[in-house]
Formats: sequence, C-alpha cells, structure tokens
Amino acid sequence: MRMWILFIKICTLTAYFAAQHSAFALQNVTADLFGSENYGTVAAFGDFNSDKQTDIFIIREQCELVIFLADLKAPYFKPKVHITKDELPKDFIITGVVPGDYDGDSQMDVLLTTQLKTKTTSDTRVFVFWGNNQTLDGKVDLNKTFVDQPLIMDFNGDMIPDIFGVISTTVPESSTEVCYLTGRNAVWQPALTLPVKMRVPHSNAFIDLNRDFTADLFLTTHDGTNLGFETWINKDGNFTRTPFRSIPEKFKKVGQSSFVDFDGDGFQDHLLPACLDDSCQRSAIYLAKPGDAELQLVPVLTDFQQRETLWGFVPPLTKPPAGELHNPITLHLGDYNLDGFPDALVILRNTSGSGQQAFLLENVPCNNASCKDVGRMFRVHWDQSDLGAIAGATVATFFDIYEDGILDMIVLSKAEGKESFVIHALKNNFEADAYFVKVIVLSGLCSNDCPGNVRPFGVNQPGPYVSYTTVDSNGYLKNASAGQLSQSAHLSLQLPYTVLGLGRSANFLDHLYVGIPRPPGETDMRKQEWTAIIPNSQLIVIPYPHNEPRSWSAKLYLTPSNIVLLTAIALIGVCVFILVIIGVLHWQEKKADDREKRQEAHRFHFDAM
Repeated sequence: MRMWILFIKICTLTAYFAAQHSAFALQNVTADLFGSENYGTVAAFGDFNSDKQTDIFIIREQCELVIFLADLKAPYFKPKVHITKDELPKDFIITGVVPGDYDGDSQMDVLLTTQLKTKTTSDTRVFVFWGNNQTLDGKVDLNKTFVDQPLIMDFNGDMIPDIFGVISTTVPESSTEVCYLTGRNAVWQPALTLPVKMRVPHSNAFIDLNRDFTADLFLTTHDGTNLGFETWINKDGNFTRTPFRSIPEKFKKVGQSSFVDFDGDGFQDHLLPACLDDSCQRSAIYLAKPGDAELQLVPVLTDFQQRETLWGFVPPLTKPPAGELHNPITLHLGDYNLDGFPDALVILRNTSGSGQQAFLLENVPCNNASCKDVGRMFRVHWDQSDLGAIAGATVATFFDIYEDGILDMIVLSKAEGKESFVIHALKNNFEADAYFVKVIVLSGLCSNDCPGNVRPFGVNQPGPYVSYTTVDSNGYLKNASAGQLSQSAHLSLQLPYTVLGLGRSANFLDHLYVGIPRPPGETDMRKQEWTAIIPNSQLIVIPYPHNEPRSWSAKLYLTPSNIVLLTAIALIGVCVFILVIIGVLHWQEKKADDREKRQEAHRFHFDAM
C-alpha cells in the first residue's frame, strides 16, 4: 500500500512541477496552423461558418481578403473564402476588416474599409459583402466617405451592427452620422446631438463605462488645440454627453485608448499609452478611471529599461506614405495567465535604433508609490525568448488557437525583401492550476428557428457586457468584467468572445451577468443573471427575445483542465490499488474455503468408516 501511495504522490508532484516550469513557456506552432500560407495581415477574427470554431481574416497584398477556416486536421487553418482585388474599385487598398451580421439574417457578413492607394489622407470608403450559406454573395458600396475608419456599434439597440463615424464634408465637426443597412440598403441618420471634432486616427469605443450593463460611447476628439476624450452615456437608449477632458500637453505622442477591468473591481478602466517626447524615448502607460470629473492619469508602467538598453513605443508617423499601413501605438489585451487580471502585448523599439519586437506586459501588484491608487501595474517580461526571436515584429495579439480557454499569441513581422507580413503563431503552454470562463454573446435575432435553418453562432456582436462575482479559495470576494468587441478600427484585433480568468479558485461562479444594448426610450436594463457556473466552461448566450431577459438561453460547454487529468490519474491509481487488494483478499478467501472443504471431506470419510 505504501508503494502505491508513494507512486501516486510522485506522479502528481512531477506533473505539478513540470506545469510550474512551463507556466510561461511558448511554442512556435506556425507550421501546424498555416503550413506555407503564413503570410499577410491578420485583420480580424470570427466564426464565419458557424461551427463554433473561430476563423481568421487575413489581408493579402493590401487588396485581397482570405478567410482561413478552422479545421480539425493540420494545417488547422485553411484558406477557403476569398475577396479578390477585382471585386474592389481600382487603386483601392484594404485597411480594415470587421465581420458581423449587418442585415440581420444571422449569417456573417464582412465589412471592408478601404483607402485610395495614391492618397495620404485617411478618407475611408466602406464595402459590405453579404454572407450566404458560408460564402460571400454580392456587396453594397456605402455612398458616403468617412474621414477615418468607422466604429462598428449597435447604435439603436436592435442587436444589428451599425456603422458610426464622421463623414467627409466641409464641416466635419457637425457631420457624425450612423449608417443602418436596412434591407441591405444604406440608410443614413445624424448620430449625435452636439458637434464633435474627431481625432485621426481615433480609438473610439462602444463599452459600458458606468456598470449599468448598457454600452456607452467613448470618443477620442480635440477642441481645436488640445487632444482629449468625450464620453456619451447611454441612460435611456440615447447618448448624453459628459464634459470634455483634455490630455496633458506633456504627451507628445498619444496611442490608442483601450478599455479593460485592469484592477479587478468590476469597472472598465481606461488605459492610454503615450510618449513624453517625439522619439518615444520616454514611454509610459497610464490609467484613467472613466468616472473622474477631470482626467487624472496614473502611471502603471514607466520602466522600459532592460539592463543597458532603453526601449520605447514605436512612434507613429504624422503622414504615412501613400499606400502603406502604419499602426498607431496599441495595447492588445488578454488574461495570459488566467489570474483574473488582464495582461497586454505591445511592440517596443530599441531606442538606439537596432530593431523592434513584441513584449508581454504582465499585470502584477503595484510595488511603487506612483500606482498605489490603482493597486496594480504592468511588468515587462524581458526574458521571453520565443517572442524575442521574432525580429521586426509589427503587431502582436492574443488568440485562443485551440479553443481551450488559454490565450495564445499571433505576431506579425516584416521580413527584409518581402512586401507582406509574416505570420507567427505561438502556443501558450501555461499549465498551472488556473481556471477561466469563456463567454460569447450572440445577436439573439433568432434561437432555434432562424431563417433558412442557419445556425446563429457565426455573428460578431458589438456591445454586450459580461461580469461575474465569486469567492476565491481564501474566502475573499472576486469579480471582473469585460465588454465584447468594443473597438473595431485600426487593427484592434479584438476577439469575438471574452475570456475571464478565475485564478486558482476552483469554486463555482456565484453570479454571471450579461447585458446588451437597449433601444432609444427604454430605461430598463436588458440584463440576465446565471448562477453556479462551472469553471473552465464556455458559455454561449443567446439573448432571445431581446426584451425578455428571463427567456434568454445559455449553452454550456466544458473544457477539461490539467488538474482534471491529474485527478483522473490519481483516481485510476486508487481504483487499481483497491482492485488488487480485493483480488488478494478474494484469493486468500478462496484458499481458505478450499482448505475447509478438504477438511470437511476428510471428516465425513472418517465418520463413514
């Protein structure tokens, strides 16, 4: 018995220490995913063919779109659907891709943002290609031009994505409009009650900023002299403006705003990367609580020094050359280690000019006075050799490659002598005993009776808000929140689902809340609660019908974790041990019975004589 117990303990401890050792290891799986097709610009993610597997949208040669469908056999992503350059006007390049159901038929359509190849301005023309039985059939050309890439949002709360932006006119500050694709025809309406001057490139967002489970509108604007932000709160289905908050003048270069529950208090926090000089030798990341009356920025990362080397953000070009894509400073966020606090991927440049690469920023407890009001900060992982091996990295983002709830990485790099980007896929071998819940909220336009018998899973829906509360293993209250597809412009590369880390607590989620946008004039929240959600599960929420949250349905899919395997091994070992004991006892009992029978037979024969 001692030998069996010792064997089980050795197996468990070996697996545990191996998991700890590989907690932050990465594995290059590019060949397994793409084979020889690993080139182009990864532009978006979405389930195009409604098989509950996320597909990848890739731009090639700046004028063609290829949809790589997820497959069960290597290479796991295969090019299946194309939009060729012949389907677009001549001399136009593709700058962005936003999948979504724009006509309400529960099938995924594809929106393309384009620019003239010969122009240096950001004037954007939009095309929408209609999905039809896992193919693209026909398109609509919006008859107005935006001054920048539009924000895809649900402006009127009907769970059909709308197209919001500033129209190219002689009076741009008063021309914010929203386009509804009613009956596959473009219908334009004025969007806001007050004029705004949009910053280019913008980082507008459609995200719940006051935790009422209804998405608000965040705009990056300027007042003629200062850059700043405007928040339009959705109180009754209509957007009401709050005071303009200007960015400090010491910021010479300002990156894209991002929204995430950085400190785990259930509210969305505003992260802002910025440079304090034109060359970005002094770079920093700041956090601003959206509810502040004035813009109070708290630094959460200012140390970009690696031994003798100083790193910083890649400074964006004021006027990019015509026909070339240059991304602004952007943080791509995701909970890499499932501890409940979102981490980030960012591109940094050696300030000596020797190159640039992707780095992982881990969300850790604050260890200095500057971030004590937040309680959390970013720490750069300088020793990630797998990321460092990718020279010339230009974009890095998170992506759940194997649909197991663990966020992997996709990195784009620019190789010398090649026009297109090279795609690198890195598997996250994080195997510690951490848990998660993965939630995707669908449009809810139909449930089991969709037109044409289509499956309603292949839609990217902007605006839903997810939050949970639970108790950790120490008995402390733990909560977190996330918005779904809050941003869509300038390669935001947001995932069509949210992965919320739970840390090492294996408890059931006490409460999981899901809210969706509401139509104009409606003051009641469209919000539903689920209780006792199993960790390591994927929850697909179908909010049908929209105005009856109690009728919403949720489909639960379990994803076994490493601890389940260890538990199974231990259980099988114990069962085998018990079976051996039972077998030995049964054998001994049988021997005793045989001995007793012989004695009884002998006694009977003796008496007969």
